[in-house]
This record gives sequence, C-alpha cells and structure tokens, in this order.
Amino acid sequence: MSNKQNENLIQVFTDEYFEKLYYFCLKKVSDKNEAEDLSAEIAMNIIKELRKGTVPDNISAWVWKIARNKYSQWADMKNKRVNTFSGNDIDILKITDNFNLDDDLIQQEDIKLLRRELAFISGEYRNVLVAYYVEFRSIKDISDSLNLPIGTVKSKLFRSRNILKEGINMAREFGMLSYNPEHINFLVNGNTGELGTPFSIINRNVCRNILIATYRTPSTAEELAMEIGVALPYMEDEISNLVWNGLLRQNGKKYETNFFIVSAKAQKSASEHLKLITSDLTDKIIALIDYRINCYEENGYQWHEGYQPYEDMKWVMLIEKVDEVHWGVIDEIKKSRNEEYAGRTKRPDGGEWDLLGFEERKKYEGEPAGVGMHGIQYKFNYKNIRDKTPNTLTVEQRAALTAVAKQNISEISQSLLDELTGFGYIEKTTDNCGYKPTFFVQFKDKIGELTAEQTKIYEGLYKEAHKIMINHYNFCKGIVYNEIPDFLKNDQRHIDFACNNISNERGAVLESALEKGYISYADNDERKMLGAYLIL
Repeated sequence: MSNKQNENLIQVFTDEYFEKLYYFCLKKVSDKNEAEDLSAEIAMNIIKELRKGTVPDNISAWVWKIARNKYSQWADMKNKRVNTFSGNDIDILKITDNFNLDDDLIQQEDIKLLRRELAFISGEYRNVLVAYYVEFRSIKDISDSLNLPIGTVKSKLFRSRNILKEGINMAREFGMLSYNPEHINFLVNGNTGELGTPFSIINRNVCRNILIATYRTPSTAEELAMEIGVALPYMEDEISNLVWNGLLRQNGKKYETNFFIVSAKAQKSASEHLKLITSDLTDKIIALIDYRINCYEENGYQWHEGYQPYEDMKWVMLIEKVDEVHWGVIDEIKKSRNEEYAGRTKRPDGGEWDLLGFEERKKYEGEPAGVGMHGIQYKFNYKNIRDKTPNTLTVEQRAALTAVAKQNISEISQSLLDELTGFGYIEKTTDNCGYKPTFFVQFKDKIGELTAEQTKIYEGLYKEAHKIMINHYNFCKGIVYNEIPDFLKNDQRHIDFACNNISNERGAVLESALEKGYISYADNDERKMLGAYLIL
C-alpha cells in the first residue's frame, strides 16, 4: 500500500473514530482520566498498525476489535494491580528522580519538544511537569513546594506520560511559543472594538494557546480540548468567539490560526539584512530632508511655526521621511497588483484592526530601537525618551492641542489645558493670557510648491532612497513567504502587514543618524518633545 493510501486511512480513523473511542472507554471505565489514557493507548496502537501497512477489510470492525481487545488487556492488568497493591503502594511505579519518558525519546536535544507539549497539558499536571522536566527538581522538592504527597507527584508524572509521548511525536511547530504563550508579543494596528478586541482576546492565555496550537497544526475542537485541557463545551465557546472575530478560520472540521506569527529566526534575518543597507539609506533620507528644507528657505516659505528648535524638529522629519519612502514602496507594489489600499480589517464589534504575532527573542547587540506612531508623536525606544511623555493622548487632548496650535482655545476647558501643560506639550505665552505648543507645528497651506527644477532634483533623490527600501522590502517578503502557512500565502493583506512591521527602517535610520551626528541625544538630555508634531 502506498504512503498516501496509508495516510488516507489514518485520516479516516482520526476523523471518524477518535471521539467515539473516548466515549467507548469512558463508558467502560467511568473515569475521565482513565478513559483518556486508555483511548490514547488504543489510538496509538491503531495508528501504529496502519503505518506498518495493515489494510483492514472492514475498518470499523477492525477498530472496534482492537478497542475491545485492548480494553480487556487493560481490565486484566487493573485487576492484577488492585489485587497486588493499594494506592499507598504508588512508590513501586518506576517514577524516580532519574525518571524520563524513554531514554530514546527524551534526550537533551528533545527538550524543546517536551517544552512545547507542556502548554497542552491540563493545569493539574503542568506545574509538576514543569518542575520535573524543565527545572530538573527532585520529586521530594516538588512535593514540598507544591504541598503534595510524594505519591501524588509520582502519580501525576506517570499519568501524563502517554499524553506527552503522543504529543512529542506530533508534527507541531513553534515549540517555545506554546510552552510559554507569554513569549508571543502582538502588534495591533488600528482601532479597538466595542468589546475591547483584540486585547480582550490576546491577553487571555487560553486564547493564546488555542491560536498557537492551530498555527501550524490545524485541529478539531475535540483535539484542542484534549491538548489544552479545557472541557469541550467551553472549548467550543472559545473557538466560536475566535472565529467570530476573525482570528481563527474553519477548514472542514479543523481550525487554523488566521494571522501570521513571525519567528525569531525571521526577525533576526530581516534585522541582519537591514544592517547592510542602513547607512546608505540614512544618507539618502538626510539628503532628501536637507534638500527640501533648503528649497523652502530659498523660496521664502514659512515652513514651520517656530515653536521648536530645528535640531529637535529633525527627529520628526527623519522618521516622517522614512515613512514617506516606505509608503511609496507599498503604493508601488499595490499598483503592480492593481490594488488600492483597503484600510484595516473591519471587525464585527465595530473595531478596525490587523494583528501580527512575534516570537519573543533575545535582542542582539546593535539591534535598532523600535519607533512607533502614537497619535501625534513618534515614540522612540531609545534611552529614556519614550517615558518622558504619555503613551497616548485622548481624543479630547488631541483636539485641544490642535486648538492651541490654531490659537483658538476659547472652548477648551482649563483642566485640559492644565493637563497638556503638565505633560509638556504646551506652555503659557509671555503675556500669560494664552498658550502655545512646544513642538513641531506645520500648516500645509504655508509650505508652498517647489519649482519644476527643484522637483526634478528632489524626485531623483527620492528614487535613490526608494530603490534601497524596495530591495529590503522584497527581502522581507521572501522571509515571510517562506514561513507563512500555506493557506495565507495568497493573502496579500497578511503578507504586506508582516513585511511592513519586520522591516524596521525607522529605528535603523534613527540610530544611524545618531551615529552620523545628524541628530544627538545625551544621557542627561532633558528634551521631552522629540517626535511630537502636528501638520494642519
């Protein structure tokens, strides 16, 4: 029989008999844990026989014959155990401080697989397993720290052995992610919904574990319930919510994670490539800024309101120019596919957001700082800059800032003005009757146009930066395409979103500009409004 035929038979068995086997065993033994152990043992024996090439004439009769035989063997063994020792004799089980699943199964190089499976073990076992297999603590130490009898510790280790052995042999990926779901970070782009999505979902470990479990291994609700240790009715509720919000998708009887999780390896590859092009890209970005400003001044334009020193405004102009070139790359790519920007994904509770997962990884020396956009301000994860201003501003606070910039504060409450003054975004004018911003403010209608000759030169400089950035984008796209699950390979929204957020040109150019002396920041620097701006 061919391997394909073999796998087809296994698929038939897993689709049609897994759940039935469990209920067969539950009816026989009347204990949930024992039924799980017995049904898992029967299933493993059946799959083992099918992989050997066994071709049953009648698969249903064959399955149930094996199930009945295995139950009979199990019952005989249980009777012998009952007759020879009691629950107090648990010490005779071969669980010692030198215990392992099997010497040929759990070796040091397999520890990642073991860690992966720990996320799919129910809570009553997980603490014991983590302490024993990951922290390498003795059974007595575990007994003392968890306030459990030594016999109970051994019993829990013994009972979970088959579950671990079966899981380790499964073709799951992203081991460390499922071992510790807190090691996935999420990037959300857009506006949350009325129900607080997606944060109300991704901040819950059970949802994270479902999304991790189904990311590379599409699973049924029954499989997820067994793996994660959640009763099936509750699991079905969780799955239904994830599907409704678009984070899971159903494919037949199985569920798949409906967004991309970028591995640590992919992130590092993107960063390594970025290092090769950063210096040249930074030179081109600086040339664009300097030429544009020189043109404004030659043409006599008042291109900003003068609230902030030019050296401070460079921080905004630098990142804004990176964004201008970056989005020019995205527009070119979309035009080549005859696409228009469709906005963020609309969600059923009124939110509009997209989600990307990142495997947490150890930062390496020289990796650029992150730069995010928060309302009216670029936030720099560089030294202590980020913490000098609020992470976000409310809609009312942003409207008040705009009113101050336009010198129209008659309808703004004093409490709002006081808040913004305390944050450092505005200050009282010398006559003590009004307020002014403390950061970069620019009115579009005051900027004016470049001459035809100036525009030609500027476009030439722009193309040089554009070429560098599109090459980096294409490199990132290759990384994403190699990793993204097959069912997402034609989803340009997910691919573009991932590429946009692993390229990290902002941070790289920022730090390169600091190295080149284009901008500066001392350890004792007191400036607060770096990165804040309004263009009106």
